[in-house]
Amino acid sequence: MGEFSGDDNWFKGVNVGALSDSARRAILEKIRDKLGFNEAAKTLGVAKSSLYRYVSGQRRVPDEVVARALRHLSRAEFEEIVRGEEKLRALGLVTGDGVPDYSAVLELLALATRDEYIKNAILRFTVENFREDLKKMLGISYAGVKLEWSEGFENFLMERKKRTKVRDPETIKYYRNLFRKHLEGRELSEQLIEWVARHPNGWLRNIFRHYIQYLYFRRRISGETMAWIMEVVPSRSYKLRVKAYRIDLDQFRKTMDYLRSRHELYYLYYLLMYYSGIRLEHVVKLVGAWSPDEEVHVEMLDDYSPRLVCFKSFCRYYMGLRESNKLCEWVYFPRDLLPLLEKHGGTKRDRSKVSDYARKHNLLRPKYLRKLNWRVLEKTVNKESAAKFIQSRLGEIGEISKAVYSDLLSDADYWYPRVMEVLRRGLEDIDYLKTVLKRGVPKPATA
Repeated sequence: MGEFSGDDNWFKGVNVGALSDSARRAILEKIRDKLGFNEAAKTLGVAKSSLYRYVSGQRRVPDEVVARALRHLSRAEFEEIVRGEEKLRALGLVTGDGVPDYSAVLELLALATRDEYIKNAILRFTVENFREDLKKMLGISYAGVKLEWSEGFENFLMERKKRTKVRDPETIKYYRNLFRKHLEGRELSEQLIEWVARHPNGWLRNIFRHYIQYLYFRRRISGETMAWIMEVVPSRSYKLRVKAYRIDLDQFRKTMDYLRSRHELYYLYYLLMYYSGIRLEHVVKLVGAWSPDEEVHVEMLDDYSPRLVCFKSFCRYYMGLRESNKLCEWVYFPRDLLPLLEKHGGTKRDRSKVSDYARKHNLLRPKYLRKLNWRVLEKTVNKESAAKFIQSRLGEIGEISKAVYSDLLSDADYWYPRVMEVLRRGLEDIDYLKTVLKRGVPKPATA
């Protein structure tokens, strides 16, 4: 059986005789494009007229010419040309009669026990192509199971669920409304499972997956049934995409000017997000539950502290939100925002109203403030862990002991005044902010 070895002699595993005429011509065309027509003919040891006839299809490319050509292709280039069953034939994994090399196939399947990618690929292929056979083998059954939101399910989300528990009241409320709108009272069936799997709302898929785990926890379905459904219904983040967010700084400037003159509360929200990098949901909580004089226990310091701690030019306010995957520890902001906070402290708003207002008036969406703040942090703070601490990205820092936490807090207190001044100047001069994001913080001019 031929195989790619990963070294410079990979081509020795190719059965040239199994390659079709079109693949042979494509290989020669690739050599011609890489080396040029004259050099390709010389390298392959054929006359230029012969090379022309081979490439144009007037004559079949001999095996020995193809073999010489393969020496000048990389494995990746070969795989771009030869695909599917023809590739398997060339590698000796399938015979000319279309019969697979069973021992080789079984060896590949055995790799699934130690290769996560192959295992997931096999599972997806099995679900998509042999679903009924799989169900019969596993004895999957869920007849008579009805979906009902209950206190038990809510407790499961908050306390019993494995991995990340769902404890944020707003998230629970959203899940409950979504569940009752789409799933309440429906019977678990293959049709429902497929409908949820295709649903565009990833949060609906998430809450459905949580409920399936709850049904298994209550022994209403078997482990095999749960595993099958979890494979069929993708989670909200089942595809990894790298998103390049473009922040329109001119729209940011217009947004801040608009809010400053028309909506002071939302202007305060945007200022806090801009200066601290916290999420909209957290800034709404901060203002709504504003209690600067309250003494709180800071878990990682194992000590008590006022919620509001102020220095000469800036303050930090302790939120200590760690019960969901969206953490918010300390919120940093300029000290001169205190009058606005005192004025609007205790004012409660639904965060969706803020987003709706931004959309209605064509303002920069709230989520971009956190991204803008992070880009300024990257350009200003030379210590990555301090930048992450300022934005409460604690999960990205690693294990944090009491000593490490104290150091991070001190580092953040040291760096934040510099960050704040860059942000303040950027708020006043949008061209300066554009320069910072493009080239970094400009060095002060020397006399």
